[in-house]
Amino acid sequence: MKILVTCPPMLRMIDEFRPIFAKARVEITTPDVVQVLSVDELKVLVPQHDGWIIGDDPATREVFAAGKAGKLKAAVKWGIGVDNVDFAACKDLGIPIINTPNMFGGEVADVAMSYVLALARETFLIDRGIRAGGWPKPRGISTYGRTIGVIGLGDIGRNTVKRALAHDMNVIAWDPGFTAAPAGIEAAQVAAWPERIGECDFLVFTCSLNDKNRHMLNASTLAQAKDGVRVVNVARGPLIKEVDLIEAIRSDKVYSAALDVFEVEPLPMDSPLRGFERCILGSHNGSNTSDGVIRASHRAIELLFGFLGVKA
Repeated sequence: MKILVTCPPMLRMIDEFRPIFAKARVEITTPDVVQVLSVDELKVLVPQHDGWIIGDDPATREVFAAGKAGKLKAAVKWGIGVDNVDFAACKDLGIPIINTPNMFGGEVADVAMSYVLALARETFLIDRGIRAGGWPKPRGISTYGRTIGVIGLGDIGRNTVKRALAHDMNVIAWDPGFTAAPAGIEAAQVAAWPERIGECDFLVFTCSLNDKNRHMLNASTLAQAKDGVRVVNVARGPLIKEVDLIEAIRSDKVYSAALDVFEVEPLPMDSPLRGFERCILGSHNGSNTSDGVIRASHRAIELLFGFLGVKA
C-alpha cells in the first residue's frame, strides 16, 4: 500500500507521522512541495499510489482520472478549504474523498486577529523602521468601539468574532447560511453582503471560496466601503479581485491590508502588492501551528486508512 502526501505543513512534520505509516506497513511518498504541485506532476505521481493526502494542489478531474486509471482508491483533502478539489469528478469516478473540517479554526482566527491588531497599531512598521536604524512612532487607531466586518461564520469566522468581541469591537458578519448570529457570538449583527459594509473599519475574510463569492470584494463593493478601511484575508485569495484592491490601496480608499493568501501563490515577484509599505504579506500559513498540523494530519490519516481498509 502506497500513500502520496502533498500537503506542505504535514510534509514539514512528516517524521512525526512516519511511525503510524510504518506500523500499518504503508509506504509514503513525500515530494518536495513549496505550495502546490502542477497538474502534470500530479498526473505522474497520483496513479502510483493507493491513497492521496491532498494539500492545495490542483486536484482536477484530469488528475483524478489519471489516478483512477492507475492505483488510486481514495483521497483526503487535508484541512478545511476544498475549492481546489473536484469532488464531482471523484463521485463520477467512484473515488471516496473527504476533507478534515473544524481542525484549526482557532489557529487561523488567531492570525486574523493578529493582523487586525497589527494594522490598527502598525507594529510591523515600527519593526521595519528600527531594523533600518530609525525610531518610528506611527500613530495607530484604537480597536475599542471600532466596527469589524467578518465574512463567513464557519469555524474560523466564529472564532474570529469571539476574539473581536473580546477586544470590545462591534461586529457585523456576513454568511448566507445565517440570518442571526449563532450561539456564543450573539452580540454579532448579521447582514446580507454587501449591506452595511460602509460601517466597517476592518473587513476580515474567513469564508470558503465558491463560484458565487469569487471576487466578492471588487471595485463595486469597495466603492461602498468606508474610506480608509483596513482589509484582512486569511481565507482564499480569489475572494478579492486583486487588481481592484491594488487600485483601492493606491487611492487610499483602503488604508492598509494584511493578506495571508493571494490569487496566485506564491505571490509573483512583480506583484504591485509588494510595493505597498502599509501592507502585510503572508505565505498562506494561517493554520500552521505544530498543534494544528498534528491534529489535522492524524485525522487525515485516520480517514484515509478507513477508506483503504488499513488498520493503524
